[in-house]
Amino acid sequence: MEVLSILIGLIVLIIVAVLWVTARYISIWFQAFISGAHIPFLNIIGMTLRKIPPKLIVGAMINLRKAGLKTITAADLETHYLAGGRIHEVVKAVVAADKANIQLDWRRATAIDLAGRDVFEAVKTSVNPKVIDCPSEKGKFISAVASNGIELLVRARVTVRTNIVQLVGGATEETIIARVGEGIVNAIGSAESHYDVLKNPQGVSELVLSKGLDAQTAFEILSIDIADITVGSNVGAVLQSEQAMADMKVAQARAEGRKAMAIAQEQEYKAKIKEAEAQIPLAIAKAFERGQLGILDYTKLKNIEADTKMRMALAEEEFATEGEEV
Repeated sequence: MEVLSILIGLIVLIIVAVLWVTARYISIWFQAFISGAHIPFLNIIGMTLRKIPPKLIVGAMINLRKAGLKTITAADLETHYLAGGRIHEVVKAVVAADKANIQLDWRRATAIDLAGRDVFEAVKTSVNPKVIDCPSEKGKFISAVASNGIELLVRARVTVRTNIVQLVGGATEETIIARVGEGIVNAIGSAESHYDVLKNPQGVSELVLSKGLDAQTAFEILSIDIADITVGSNVGAVLQSEQAMADMKVAQARAEGRKAMAIAQEQEYKAKIKEAEAQIPLAIAKAFERGQLGILDYTKLKNIEADTKMRMALAEEEFATEGEEV
């Protein structure tokens, strides 16, 4: 009797466990069944064993079937979940893309999601293009200089939509902003005058847009519009002024160099004169020895030197007196 009681207890326990499992999963299975997203009951139980939330998979399958997408299976959803993907976002993106006639298969959508991109946001941007400010920082401007040296400060607005094909591996918004900024600088730099740019800013937009700046990016540029353009400083005049100052300093340096050379040469000449004057007494002595100079000649020479010194002294005194009278 004791053994029979134990067997009956085990049977009752098994029945209770089966009923509990059935009560837990039967509603999920039935919901999938009546929604046309039939998933075998044992598969739903197996999801729990694989640590996959059955409600998430069943809800995603129902959304796909209601949207008419029958090629995506529950196994595909489970695989993406186990890979760390966001099932709900990817399913929304695939459904939205199908309704908008955008080519987005399950494989590409999961790849975009696993790459860290918001695939649903990408689909929305494909349907409703967004506007990117260039430059992106508020209060900043793109500085460009026309051929006549006048600086122009520009802000542009770039309308883009997502390029689904290039979303994985394609360049981001920062690349678009950098390329558009560079294109605006080149376009304004090629203008003969800043007046030409002010008269026709749309010409700058068309020139930049024609360069295909969205190549290898995750976006397609639809339009580039000049939102604001302001005249800045006269960069050409500033550069010319700085060049003139630099040339003047070079000229001054060369003049100082020539002056120093002249002074050095003058000092050299004076030294040679002093050296030559120092040789005079020796020459006079030799002339006396050789009989080429007599005493009378020497006396006359001394008298001439004394007379010359006196005249120079009188001239200096007369010049000083005239200066005081003035």
